Amino acid sequence: MNGIDLRYLCKVIGNLSGVPIRIFQEEKMVFYHSVVALPKDPMELYREEIRRITANIGYFVTKQFHYYGVVNSGDVKIVIGPSKQVSESAQELRELGFQADVPAEDMDEFVEGMKSIVCMPLESIMQTLCTINYILNDEKLELEDITIYEAEQNDLKELLERQRSTRVLSQAASADEPQLQEHNTYTQEQQILRMVRKGDTASLRQWIASAPAIRGGTLASDQLRQMKNTFVVTATLVSRAAIQGGLSTEDAFSLSDAYIQKCELLNALDRITNLQYHMVLEFTQRVERIRFGGKPTQLTLAVTNYVQHHLSEPIRAEDIARELYMSRPYLSAKFKEETGETLTDFILKEKTEEAKRLLRYSDKSFTAIGFYLGFSSVGHFSQVFKRYAGRTPTEYREKYSK
Repeated sequence: MNGIDLRYLCKVIGNLSGVPIRIFQEEKMVFYHSVVALPKDPMELYREEIRRITANIGYFVTKQFHYYGVVNSGDVKIVIGPSKQVSESAQELRELGFQADVPAEDMDEFVEGMKSIVCMPLESIMQTLCTINYILNDEKLELEDITIYEAEQNDLKELLERQRSTRVLSQAASADEPQLQEHNTYTQEQQILRMVRKGDTASLRQWIASAPAIRGGTLASDQLRQMKNTFVVTATLVSRAAIQGGLSTEDAFSLSDAYIQKCELLNALDRITNLQYHMVLEFTQRVERIRFGGKPTQLTLAVTNYVQHHLSEPIRAEDIARELYMSRPYLSAKFKEETGETLTDFILKEKTEEAKRLLRYSDKSFTAIGFYLGFSSVGHFSQVFKRYAGRTPTEYREKYSK
């Protein structure tokens, strides 16, 4: 690296790409450049995973499908990201900001900053990494030489789900089966799609535990390509089923695109199978969250979609009514008529359910959770939570957190 001005190089790349870039030396960040203003760097959430990437070139994909590219050269590590193929909703970015401990007063700036980061294909980031690697390490690599890094999943539940998904959702023919075989996917396919459409996650998990082996048709001569093609078909089917179940078209297509892009990055059959299972489950869970009652109407679906997209904000009936082009009194009366409960009760119940999830699966304080969900004070949040959950936030976490 003699004679190479790393800071100048990274600044130029950051300006050209529109994506934040950093230089680490002996694990300490010595340079950061971004053309957009971010009050907090979301990379800090994944610093340990990124630290473990020791190959000359690697990249890390987060659960939100953001990707970070890495180049290592001696004791220097260059990290570029996050970027993403498709843009995200404000609610998704607010949740990311919450996980990154962005202060409430800086959240709007964080969301706007993240929206301003250029969306670009992972292949473009990888080409940039190859260029940096050639300059620093005098090594010529192609895209196929770069491997994805993901932290190992040590949770027993994840392991069990992977084993089940391998048995149930893999449609690739096994080595000892004949090449020509009868299709048996239609009935099983319709069962799965029905569960996705209804948002019935309990039945989906139960079905997976005892489902028959699935024999799909041949979509490619290569087994890896067969798995990826099957994945694309599955994504197409479950996204349409989710739309039929009430998920917004934009949400369904964006989620499908993100999963397909992630699948194309994988080269191990078990990881594709595992990703496929989680994709089907996530679509089902998303539909479950927006279906209110056994047979939701267009009004209740519209209301629940709105609430799910604005959970981190104070939600007023007037805002929903304006979004749906109707008066607030009419919306409130019609919602009560169709669901049997007031719109205010529904909104607060949904916020309480989200609070339960965060109390169980994050280490954020209930004070931070309350402010993130748009409550005006800690006391108000605690009062609402106890009313709908039957116990205080502290009592709930003590009982249910891992």
